[in-house]
Amino acid sequence: MRTLVLLALAGLGAQLVDGSLGMAYGVTSTTLLLAMGTNPAAASATVHLAEIGTTLMSGAAHWRFGNVDWKVVAKIGVPGALGAFLGATVLSNLSTAVAEPVMSLILLGLGVYVMSRFTLRGLPKDKVGKPLRKRFLSPLGLVAGFLDATGGGGWGPVGTPALLASGRMEPRKVIGSIDTSEFLVAIAAGLGFLFSLGSQGIDFVWVLAFLLGGMIAAPVAAWLVRLVPPRVLGSAVGGVIVLTNVRTLLGSDWIDAPGALTTAVYVLLCALWAAALTYSIRAHLREKAERPAAEEPQPAAV
Repeated sequence: MRTLVLLALAGLGAQLVDGSLGMAYGVTSTTLLLAMGTNPAAASATVHLAEIGTTLMSGAAHWRFGNVDWKVVAKIGVPGALGAFLGATVLSNLSTAVAEPVMSLILLGLGVYVMSRFTLRGLPKDKVGKPLRKRFLSPLGLVAGFLDATGGGGWGPVGTPALLASGRMEPRKVIGSIDTSEFLVAIAAGLGFLFSLGSQGIDFVWVLAFLLGGMIAAPVAAWLVRLVPPRVLGSAVGGVIVLTNVRTLLGSDWIDAPGALTTAVYVLLCALWAAALTYSIRAHLREKAERPAAEEPQPAAV
């Protein structure tokens, strides 16, 4: 019983972060299952089956709060589902030992770019509202869906920074659209795992525990993302991307950093992230204070 409660709390926390920042549900949940001794394929299957319910609830909540661009959902979600199904069916024969650090380097670069741009410049106004092309969204969805299934998480970490870096969508709509389209990815990945694994190694009680925790958190996260200023949200998302991928790189065979060095790097990155968030919050408050004066109607010429 204690295990089920812990799993439900983990699902709640993971969905709260995922629904607010557009990533981390799969990464957090899969990491916990692997630590409990679950094999990678069964861990990813458990998480994706739970995500069918949590992403449905999250998508509905984001739609209710106006955080979804349905054109983007269709263009990225369908190829994402195809990639997820393919990834699920080949997971047992695929080694991600080399692919993981390479992708982490790419995501780290995107994370630094996103955090620095939103911290220093805020939401770019010259591109927001311009449509994203299918030739950009389709390959992105295919790759993100494949990595999500094979790595137990990756739809948000790949899709969210890529859409944020385009500068053509508000951060809240990026997160809402990514979370909503993940419903298609979760269904496809779940079917792929069931076809290839059957029910072997999948504990459906654990799936239910994750599902309940995530469904409770989904509407809260969708409401929260609507209230957080875009500039602050962009800095927060960028920081999560940087920390997550630096952690992956430091623990990879490429570096295999000692514990003392890893701790020092984490402390430095957390300090920089805190400074970036502080700067973003102050900049937002300053812009908010200046906006009424700038928007005040000018007297008519005589």
